[in-house]
Amino acid sequence: MLSVHIRNFRPGDEPALRAVFHASVHGLGCKNYTAEQLAAWAPLHHDAPQWAERMRANQPFIAQAQEGGAIAGFADLQANGYIDMFFVAPAFARQGVARALMAHIHAQAAQRGITQLHAHVSLSAESFFAAQGFVVEARQQVERAGVVLHNARMAKALAARLRDQS
Repeated sequence: MLSVHIRNFRPGDEPALRAVFHASVHGLGCKNYTAEQLAAWAPLHHDAPQWAERMRANQPFIAQAQEGGAIAGFADLQANGYIDMFFVAPAFARQGVARALMAHIHAQAAQRGITQLHAHVSLSAESFFAAQGFVVEARQQVERAGVVLHNARMAKALAARLRDQS
C-alpha cells in the first residue's frame, strides 16, 4: 500500500486537480463509458477559471503520494453530506488512495455532525462505494454536452454521534 498524506486544498492546486480529474475519467472510466461519453464528461479543453472557482467552492481534500509528493487523488465533503467529486489518478489506482480519502471524509463527517453521505457515482466507482457501505438509491441518466451518461445516486447513513452535553 502507498503511504498517503491527506491535506486541505490550497490555492494553486486547481491545475493539478484538473489533470487528475481528466486522467481519472479517461483512464479509469474507459471500462464503463464510450469515448464520446468520456469526452463530454471530461473534455480536453475546459474553462479554467470556472474549474478554479469550483475547486475553491468545494475545498477538496488532497491525497498526496507522500507529503509534498504527487497528487494521487482528491475528494470533497459538502456541509449537507454530499460528495461532489471523488477522483484518483490512474497511476495510483488500487493502492489505497480512495480508501484513505473515504476514511478522511468519514472522519470529517463525524466531526461536523453529518449523519448521511450521498453522491452521484459513476459506473466505474460504484463497486468501490458499495464496498464502503453505500447503497444505490436510484439509477440516473445525466446529460453532458448533449451526451447521456449513466450513474447511480448512492447514499450511506452514518451512526449519529451523541454530543457531549457537559
